Amino acid sequence: MKKIGLLLVALLMPFMVQAEEYREGVHYVKLTSPVRTADQSKVEVVEMFGYPCPHCNSFEPLIKIWENNQAEDVSFVRIPVVFGRSWEPMARAFYASDLLKTLDKTHEATFNAVHVERRRLRGEDDFAEFYANLGVDAGKFSKMYNSFAVNMKLKQGDSKVRGYGIEGVPAMVVNGKYRITAGTAGGQKQMLDVVNYLVELERSAQ
Repeated sequence: MKKIGLLLVALLMPFMVQAEEYREGVHYVKLTSPVRTADQSKVEVVEMFGYPCPHCNSFEPLIKIWENNQAEDVSFVRIPVVFGRSWEPMARAFYASDLLKTLDKTHEATFNAVHVERRRLRGEDDFAEFYANLGVDAGKFSKMYNSFAVNMKLKQGDSKVRGYGIEGVPAMVVNGKYRITAGTAGGQKQMLDVVNYLVELERSAQ
């Protein structure tokens, strides 16, 4: 009987280690006031990022692989933060491209332009010209860039930054309840490991 007990402990050990490995207040932060998610039938995972951020640039290949491996019950959302005046045009460009459904052409290309090509993308004209070369209609982009819809997205994004308590990027938020950063998780890859753990936690609670 003792041998059977030891065998069960050995079999369960990987799960026990995982449960102990990610602890609230150590590897992630539980928000004091949860932020409502858009679709409560799914587990929402938000990436807070900024195109000027070099850490977000290095995180992009990892998050892309992670996104492509998610089940249908996970809703992945990107929100560009605005930490200063120079960040706003890039957030506007993201939202405009998102609303035009052209992020597949522009998102990675914008990171590459900023961090590899060292382009200066400082406003509407710069982005309109750059995105036109990627196949985005410049007229539609410029109209969307200054639209009411983009202005609303910026306000909503700023509200999320405050609600989530975001002080740096990249940062991840699971279901409006848990904030994860590379600092808390121990690295960028570890961020996604903690996110996966919390997604499973939220699945089991539904």
